[in-house]
Amino acid sequence: MKYVGIIGAGTMGIGIAQVAATNGCKVWVYDANAKQVETATVGLEKNLTKLVDKQKISAEKMTEILANISIATELKDFKDCELIIEAIIENKEIKTKVFTELENYVSESCVLSSNTSSISITSLGAELKKPERFIGIHFFNPAPLMPLVEVIPSLLTEKTLAEKIYNLMKEWGKTPVIAKDIPGFIVNRIARPYYGEGLRIVEENIATPEQVDDAMKTLGNFKMGPFELMDLIGVDVNFAVTTTVYKDYFYDPKYKPSLLQQRMSEAKLHGRKTGKGFYDYSEGAEKPVARKDEALYQQIFLRIISMLINEAVEAKRLGVANDEDIELAMQKGVNYPKGLLSWGKEIGYAKISETLQNLYEEYQEERYRQSPLLRKM
Repeated sequence: MKYVGIIGAGTMGIGIAQVAATNGCKVWVYDANAKQVETATVGLEKNLTKLVDKQKISAEKMTEILANISIATELKDFKDCELIIEAIIENKEIKTKVFTELENYVSESCVLSSNTSSISITSLGAELKKPERFIGIHFFNPAPLMPLVEVIPSLLTEKTLAEKIYNLMKEWGKTPVIAKDIPGFIVNRIARPYYGEGLRIVEENIATPEQVDDAMKTLGNFKMGPFELMDLIGVDVNFAVTTTVYKDYFYDPKYKPSLLQQRMSEAKLHGRKTGKGFYDYSEGAEKPVARKDEALYQQIFLRIISMLINEAVEAKRLGVANDEDIELAMQKGVNYPKGLLSWGKEIGYAKISETLQNLYEEYQEERYRQSPLLRKM
């Protein structure tokens, strides 16, 4: 697949275009907002120039990457593409409308795919005339740097297509994993408690955001705490993914969104991109220093890590992916310091089970129910 179309010229879309172009593909980028494509390509040129300055790539390679990328002015320009990856707004109706129009222009053999992080691949593909050529290809932000790609076949996807895309992603230098088409796939399903439980701890005045972040970094060796990470991702984006996963799991209490996060989204306190989120990013603002408390930190860490490990064990039980891919996905997709299944073994599954049982007895909430497999491990 050497002729690739990218729909959406936001950070993710242009990042995927860079990955494909770097690997010798001819890439066409389209965005309904024509100005956005121009802005994105100018931004890409700046980023590549920085890579040249740092001697990460040669000037010749930069020229080659830019030469491989063309601007598409309408969807008809994708008529020769062998693979199209959509990376637009997380809205099922808008995505479906784009794909149904695309089918009028592309060849019978062209593979259509979505970079959605949480919308059902089966539901997106079901509206197409040829749903068997549709698949999920979920990159992580920033696409040129993050190695993980989740490949998600739908119930209607042709049986050999997942393997073809898996191999293509390897050719592109990525670390692909194959996931079942369930809400959140592997990473966004398993990672929900990292944010959700951190938010609960703060909402209950057990600890401050900086204490939760410090606990997870010092005791868990995570590169970023949940609140720093939400500010980086975008508080609104993180809230939207949580809400989608919650709805798609028929309002399972395990994935219940946070009222605090909703209020932050409403106030447009979205994190780094708006200058203020859980932390203040305005010029001269000082980051609050966490008041260290060893007993509290242990409580925070054990509570959050137990929830994460329980989700990984449940994903294993349901066959969301194989053990190796579950471990790989969390390390390569969200930079976890260890695979959660091996982490559970290290801490002791009995300890994880006991922690969750204590939380369940304290709160009397289904949120803390254990995977049936956890008790047997």
